[in-house]
Amino acid sequence: MNSVPEPDPKAATAPTAAVRAVDLVKRFGELAAVDGVTFDLAPGRIYGLLGPNGSGKTTLIRLLTGMTHPTAGHAEVLETPMPSRPMLERIGYMTQADGIYPALSVAENARFFADAYGTDRSGVAEALELVDLADRTKALAGTLSGGQRRRLSLACALVHRPSVLFLDEPTVGVDPLLRVQFWARFRSLADAGTTIIVSSHVMDEADRCDELLFMRGGHVIARGSGDELRRQAATDDLEQAFLTFTVDGLETAS
Repeated sequence: MNSVPEPDPKAATAPTAAVRAVDLVKRFGELAAVDGVTFDLAPGRIYGLLGPNGSGKTTLIRLLTGMTHPTAGHAEVLETPMPSRPMLERIGYMTQADGIYPALSVAENARFFADAYGTDRSGVAEALELVDLADRTKALAGTLSGGQRRRLSLACALVHRPSVLFLDEPTVGVDPLLRVQFWARFRSLADAGTTIIVSSHVMDEADRCDELLFMRGGHVIARGSGDELRRQAATDDLEQAFLTFTVDGLETAS
């Protein structure tokens, strides 16, 4: 008789949504930086938050990571309401500014963030290898080039092997070659099961994402793959598709 395989306990408990936003609102006085955003993001994919500066991307990421409290609604990461201190051990967050300490070496920065995330240091060497800084471990962060500092910032967000990775404008100020290298890293991480949310205002990066969320004025105005959004907007140009959805949204609101 053939034996029946035991069910995988991890599969049984895998979250249906790695990240969830439910009617999220964040107001600063009269300004609604995020205004009624709702979505579920499945695990193991790259999601792009695309939109111009001031569209609400950074505020949305801060709400999802629990770095700021919503005015209304709520966010969940791996089915845990945010903010949640224990959940920070499973989240990586690379901010727009280089979140590193210039007076510390490359290795010291990575070890500091491993300690801050409450994990052991076993992922430090792996993260530095991933961003091609394994040969600069003793160099002071303040002596690195701009591109190297961005790479170190990414490594510091990866030292604890997060399940969900938030990247806020990760390629701003980096050269084209480094941008390609970053996206290759992001794809390899997603293929290994990491859920990645990338904010950007660079439309030519959009097709590297599995799914896009166009943002404007604190709202998600369209969602889908690059091909789906082009088809819906009846254009071959993704930037034109964004403009089409923006105009449609304004006409609907008026």
